[in-house]
Amino acid sequence: MKTIGLLGGMSWESTVSYYQIINKEVRERLGGLHSAKILLCSVDFQQIEAWQRQGEWEKAGQYCAQQAAMLCKAGADCIVLCTNTMHVIAPIIEAAIDVPFLHIVDSTAAAIKRQGLHKVGFLGTRFSMERPFFKDRLRSQCGVDVLLPNVEDREKVHRIIFDELCCGEILETSKQFFCDVIQKLATQGAEGIILGCTEIPLLIKPEDASVPLFDTAELHAKSACDWALADVA
Repeated sequence: MKTIGLLGGMSWESTVSYYQIINKEVRERLGGLHSAKILLCSVDFQQIEAWQRQGEWEKAGQYCAQQAAMLCKAGADCIVLCTNTMHVIAPIIEAAIDVPFLHIVDSTAAAIKRQGLHKVGFLGTRFSMERPFFKDRLRSQCGVDVLLPNVEDREKVHRIIFDELCCGEILETSKQFFCDVIQKLATQGAEGIILGCTEIPLLIKPEDASVPLFDTAELHAKSACDWALADVA
C-alpha cells in the first residue's frame, strides 16, 4: 500500500471527510483492521483565505508547494490537495514535487463520463465557478457543457461556503437555498450537479436533488484510495 499525502485545512471541516472516506474504503476493500497509510499537512486557512481574497495566488501557491514538498520528504508517495479552489495553483505544486499529484477534476470528469452526461451544473466558491481552471480541464476530459448559477446566486453560494460551512455551521435555510439553485440549474438542462467545493457535501446530500450529484471530495478521496491500493494483491 502506498502512502497518501493529504494537503488539507482548506478548510479542515472537509479534510476530515477525506480522512474518513479513504480509511473506510481501505477497510472495506482489504477487510480486518486495515487502514490507510496517510501523511497529513493541515495548513492555517486564515492566511490562505486572505491570499485568495487579495488575489495573491502566487504566494498561496508557493506556500502550498512548500507544504507539499514537506509531505514528499516525509514519505508521501502522492499528493492530494483537499480543496477545489486551490487547484487553481496546482501547476505550482506539481512543479515542486517529484511524486504524482492526483487532480480533483480528473476523478470528477471520470465519474461524469461513466454516466454519459452532456451538461452539468457547477457549484463552488466564486473563484472556482468564475475562473477557468476547473471548467476547462473538465470539458477537455469529458466534453460536457458547464452551467453556472446567476451572479446573485453565485455570490450567496460563495458567502455560505466561507461564512458558514468552513466554520462548521450547517443551516437549514442555506440548505434550502442550495436546493433551489440546484433545481434552477436542472430546469436549465443540467443532467447532474458538481458539488465543486469540498465543504458543500456537508450541507447537501444525494437525496436533496432530482439529478445526480458529483461529490468532488468523495470522488477525489476514493481515487486516491484506488491509486494507493493499485498494487495490493
